[in-house]
Amino acid sequence: MSDAAQPTIAEVRAAAEAVKAAIDRHLEAVSSPNATDDPAVSTAYEQLATAAIAYDQLLYEVYDEVTPFEIPGDEGPGGYHGPEQPEAISVLIRRDYHVVDPKRLRAQAERLDESLTPGGAGGVNSAIGVLFGEYEPDEIAARSEEFGLEEADSTLWVAAAEPTEPGEWLPEPFEHADPQLLICRFDVSEVYDDEDPDD
Repeated sequence: MSDAAQPTIAEVRAAAEAVKAAIDRHLEAVSSPNATDDPAVSTAYEQLATAAIAYDQLLYEVYDEVTPFEIPGDEGPGGYHGPEQPEAISVLIRRDYHVVDPKRLRAQAERLDESLTPGGAGGVNSAIGVLFGEYEPDEIAARSEEFGLEEADSTLWVAAAEPTEPGEWLPEPFEHADPQLLICRFDVSEVYDDEDPDD
């Protein structure tokens, strides 16, 4: 997350303008004589919800403030259905990398583990095991280029959870990721850089 470009004041302003435009489109759709059966009403509703969510997120990231209204759809079937005061939380992180320089990756691992002789068995898989055994995931993310890796998409979910006993969920750590217990999430992807702010 820290590697992603922080939103600018101009982006917040653009998001606010997108909300205003979406409100106008929604009002125009619902005030149409054919509004009862017009699919444009549903489309305008979804566009308004999407614009409002985007604005709310940017407002929080830049100004640490939120809008005074609930975003449409927050309490729908896909919304948060967990406790108001969870006793525990789970943080689920996925970070993808492209191996762009296998030789550099291997050389870094060989410095840490003398058993990895140049040209020895194991190749990239052994090198990855050494690096992830030595460094915390955050450090690997910060130094990915140094390790011959290129960051791809990543996501971080914070979800409500029940307190568990040590080792209880380790055999299947990602089996019970319930979207309805999701408190917040943070996604980093180049796909967002290509999106039209008016979409």
